[in-house]
Amino acid sequence: MSSAAPKRRTFRKFYFRGIELDALLDVSNEELLNLVRARQRRSFTRGLNRKYATLVQKLRVAKKNAPEHEKPEAVKTHLRNMIVVPEMIGSVVGVYNGKVFNAVEIKPDMVGHYLGEFSLSYKPVRHGRPGIGATHSSRFIPLK
Repeated sequence: MSSAAPKRRTFRKFYFRGIELDALLDVSNEELLNLVRARQRRSFTRGLNRKYATLVQKLRVAKKNAPEHEKPEAVKTHLRNMIVVPEMIGSVVGVYNGKVFNAVEIKPDMVGHYLGEFSLSYKPVRHGRPGIGATHSSRFIPLK
């Protein structure tokens, strides 16, 4: 038996359209426009409302007030059509789905997506057994 050191684990680095995470955090808004898809690019070029800037400002404050190595406090919002930008990475956002605020921790692979994609506004259909009166053959399904 050899007393070799155990093999070190290597973790996959995150890249967004060929740009590493550290470089992505320093990207300006104009450079980010060239990286996102056309739908998001159109939204950015039409101009961001004051509401979106306020949300990013609140996320900055929450990150600054968070203790070291802790998650920041969740910031609640109704802005489901807000596009995730690199500055938001690491924040916790409470996205309203029409009923409750779902806490969403922003991760690097969420950049370029809408906040609403991570907080479903509907309950997915679960197809189960047919109910009474569904079809003629369901008459012969024994009741519990």
